[in-house]
Amino acid sequence: MTFRFGVVAATARTGAEWTTTARQAEELGYDTLLVPDTVHTLSPFAALAAAAACTERLRVGTYVLSAPNRAPGLVAWETRTLQLLSGGRFELGLGGGRPGAERDAATLGVEFGTPGERLRRVAETIRAVRELSGGGPPVLVAASRPGMLRLAAEQADIVALGLPPQSSEEELAETVARLRGFGGSPELHVNVAAVAETAEAVPEWADRMVGGDARRMAAAGGIAFLLGDPGRIAETLRRRRAELGISYIGVSAMFMHQFAPVITALRGNHSE
Repeated sequence: MTFRFGVVAATARTGAEWTTTARQAEELGYDTLLVPDTVHTLSPFAALAAAAACTERLRVGTYVLSAPNRAPGLVAWETRTLQLLSGGRFELGLGGGRPGAERDAATLGVEFGTPGERLRRVAETIRAVRELSGGGPPVLVAASRPGMLRLAAEQADIVALGLPPQSSEEELAETVARLRGFGGSPELHVNVAAVAETAEAVPEWADRMVGGDARRMAAAGGIAFLLGDPGRIAETLRRRRAELGISYIGVSAMFMHQFAPVITALRGNHSE
């Protein structure tokens, strides 16, 4: 299976800065620009349309839409439009809502719902998108708990393993095994919060991204931290791919330049 790499970008000070980020991601060899769904960041569909308009190869995707925030029919309409405007480069990412997403739902004036209701909303949205679009774009589902893992295994093309950043390699392996137990063979995605030579070199501002002591999480082996030189990081990703089938890596835009040599290291080997 071939590696894919995504940049997760949330905001910009100006429109020009945003399109520069998209073009840099494409130039550095990333495959996808991914935008989260929070009221404190850019509106995903508008931001992705702008990114698609200023690039040629770069795919664009939501990472991930909080299913309670929009009616399934609205997501299907937006998806069909962006798939057309991007020339078929859109990937729809969906989830039941990250921790704290209920505050966004309240701000938007929608019901967040129970876990079961949010699970059903994800399934309804996938169905609406595929019916309106005649198949639609690839669908990514963020999952970590049994109900969403089952739905993702059955309906998603890509599964983002939504574990906390401090999760261990063992917990990652257990989650993959649980997902595989439900059948299917979706592409597997893991997001990276920070890239650095050592745990001590992880910047302190990364604490805000991970909701805790990023350096301590990195030193303890948290899966969201990639430490070492590009060769060592490349070996870590090759091992995860060989052992767990994880081939789609998302990287915070704050570290996209630091991670770019890893892409070169992996793609320099024609067997990749």
